[in-house]
Amino acid sequence: MLRRCLSLLAFCFVLSAQATDLSIDTGHGARIWTTAQLLARPDAQNVTIPIDVAFRRTMHYRAVPLAALLPGLERGDRLQFVASDGFSADLAADTILNHAGAKAWLAVEDPQQPWPQLPDHKGDAGPFYVVWTHPAAAGIGTEQWPYQLVRIRRTQDAATRFPATAPAVSADSAVRKGYAVFQRTCFACHTLNGQGDAHMGPDLNIPHNPTDYLSDDMLRAFIRNPQSLRRWPEGKMFGFPTQESLSDADLDAVLAYLHHMAQHKVTP
Repeated sequence: MLRRCLSLLAFCFVLSAQATDLSIDTGHGARIWTTAQLLARPDAQNVTIPIDVAFRRTMHYRAVPLAALLPGLERGDRLQFVASDGFSADLAADTILNHAGAKAWLAVEDPQQPWPQLPDHKGDAGPFYVVWTHPAAAGIGTEQWPYQLVRIRRTQDAATRFPATAPAVSADSAVRKGYAVFQRTCFACHTLNGQGDAHMGPDLNIPHNPTDYLSDDMLRAFIRNPQSLRRWPEGKMFGFPTQESLSDADLDAVLAYLHHMAQHKVTP
């Protein structure tokens, strides 16, 4: 009886994995893709990622060119990638359509060959994960590898959608540069002034901005390595330990933006 129950549970798990789907909407109506449909596409192929951001080692995937799944996508468009864990990343269409050598792929987890668990008890990356070949050719950062995807859709820029996050400063100021870096990194997990799509981490301005209670040196260390402030093995935040993931100049710009926004709190 126990064996039959275990077999039934395993069968239900496989059915559940196979039933997982991904919604993609580039402005022409949502298209729902199932795992089975994506794996059966003629353009699906084996892709090797030498330094995978999520797994931190070489990984092999069955993947589909991401651009092939985004009909009508044009330069200047923006896309929102939403994950089941509350992560939400915005990517410029130019990044995906670039011809600089970097190429985006939608890796699809085969229920019959599941991926390993993520390091540091962070769960499963599947069933859909955006990975890149030759990412350095287009300056692809760690936040541009969203996993646990459930939805991709065309969207507006962050300042239009979330005006309470936009600083009223000149376009060439360090604060404005910091806002751009913030969108690419922090905004994928956090809200600010109660605005944003992500729900993984706390709001970074209300009731308190990190600059209200951390020195700049401590905040720099925390962003580089979240475990440097307090040891929390279950913490989900990924750090930005290298210059490739976040340069010192970009980190300083983020701090300039946070200092500025600490003086412009908006209670939702």
